Amino acid sequence: MSAKTKIVVLHMKELIYTGIFAALGILFIVLMIVMFLPGRKEEPQDGSAPGGTEEGISSVSASGSVYIPGIYTTELVLGSQSVEIEVIVEESSIESIRMADPDESLTTMYPLLEPTFDSICEQIYENQSLDEISYTSDNKYTSLVLMEAIQASLDKASLDASSSEGSF
Repeated sequence: MSAKTKIVVLHMKELIYTGIFAALGILFIVLMIVMFLPGRKEEPQDGSAPGGTEEGISSVSASGSVYIPGIYTTELVLGSQSVEIEVIVEESSIESIRMADPDESLTTMYPLLEPTFDSICEQIYENQSLDEISYTSDNKYTSLVLMEAIQASLDKASLDASSSEGSF
């Protein structure tokens, strides 16, 4: 048995490139595993949960106040135009919701906007929350967009949002 000696020549540049690509490959695999792990709940980026957070509201309503009184606005962008949704709240109630100066061309381009908005507002005044809002299938998406904007304004007004913002 003859042992033949084999000589392998490696250039330092090739070793560095191989190490970098191996590290990037491992990083990519770890990132993919973390991103696509099943069973992980994603929360909305604005911190609001659909229907509000029941735990926070129940703990605050024991003291009698839910909102910080004031006027809160959220910009609703529809196509190339926008409208401000203005919500006026007192400590424990929603007093008024309105579209601040909607452009005439906006109501022309989106004819379901005003009737849907009025219907949603009536239900909110009656229930004092966005829970159990009903809408027809004809204006489902218009209703959802409007309710998102109203919820964003209510989130700004809620006591929970102000206490968590100050605790950084």
